Amino acid sequence: MSTLDTLLLLVFPALMAFAAMSDLLTMTIPNRVSLLLLAGFLAMALLTGMEWSIIGMHLAAGMLVLVITFGLFAAGWIGGGDAKLAAATGLWCGFGMLLEYALVASMLGGLLTLLILSWRNLLLPEFALKVTWITRLHHAKTGIPYGIALAAAGLFVYPNTAIWTRIAGV
Repeated sequence: MSTLDTLLLLVFPALMAFAAMSDLLTMTIPNRVSLLLLAGFLAMALLTGMEWSIIGMHLAAGMLVLVITFGLFAAGWIGGGDAKLAAATGLWCGFGMLLEYALVASMLGGLLTLLILSWRNLLLPEFALKVTWITRLHHAKTGIPYGIALAAAGLFVYPNTAIWTRIAGV
């Protein structure tokens, strides 16, 4: 495996890890993460010789997710960063893995929500009261950093995506 292959295989996981950590620590997912995911996908698709029709289908999958998640955002059910991250991940998944991604993200998101809501019923130890992101996350009015579940689901399905198999030669 070449250095380029290794780099290409790490782009998506590194951006997913960054998105999850950013959402946990700041309750935001920077726009640049979604833009880098878009650019990374396009670069990988072109470097691996993916056919234009397949690239188009991946773009359509991402757009479908964006339309759905924008509706969820407009209703106030998810954050804007979550919507953009889900759409960018949908781009990488394509229609072939989109349903599995949505299912895994839903299950992980439900579990994450239950864990955080249960944790919020506990008293924080003294040292944790001095850590801004912990106290923010512990507060009952704070949302759930759903980007963690979206990123984890993306990492879970990534090895089964068409782009992974093109790069890894599986």
